[in-house]
Amino acid sequence: MPDSSPRLFRLRPLEKTDLGTVARWFQDIHDLALFDRTSRIPQNLVQTEQYWEDAINTSKDCCKCWFAIESDSGDLVGMTGLEAISSVNRDAVVPVFVDKSIRRHGVAVRSVALMLDFAFRQLGLNRITSYYRADNHSSRDLIQRIGCEIEGTMRQAWFADGQFHDMVVVGMLKQDWIARREVLAQELGTQTVVSFDASGWSWPPDSGADT
Repeated sequence: MPDSSPRLFRLRPLEKTDLGTVARWFQDIHDLALFDRTSRIPQNLVQTEQYWEDAINTSKDCCKCWFAIESDSGDLVGMTGLEAISSVNRDAVVPVFVDKSIRRHGVAVRSVALMLDFAFRQLGLNRITSYYRADNHSSRDLIQRIGCEIEGTMRQAWFADGQFHDMVVVGMLKQDWIARREVLAQELGTQTVVSFDASGWSWPPDSGADT
């Protein structure tokens, strides 16, 4: 009989010890340029630690928070979080990156959904923004699945692989997420579950959880 138990992943605050894996991920120049508009040069561990210092050593007033995505065996398989958090405008940018080995396995979409719950229900935000390179079909499909609205295209705003690419800007309001959340949970099913460490929050949410 095949194992029908769900694949379990958890989100926890990003730690300095995670950055060795992050540095290895971003040695892949093509992959780096596909996901990050600002970085083009692979960094060693020291440079990576310097780059991520603000994310690791955050203060209570910091405008960003990052979480490691960890498998049930303790392996770091990705990261997600909130950037440019504004308490005035009540918005933020949500990025996500997962290792190539688990792409299109449902981990990224569940992690982003958990970030949306966190942003809207814990931090009291009203809007989430994201963007992706127009030829990044994995990011495009994830964004469509979550239910973000395409709000515009910045023409030739992303240079990589010797050419300029369009950049697609998307957004989601809290009211949009409330309308989409239950439907998405039913679509995804429970074969893969992503949860916050040491809390009852998970995605898909438990059927008895407060919605």
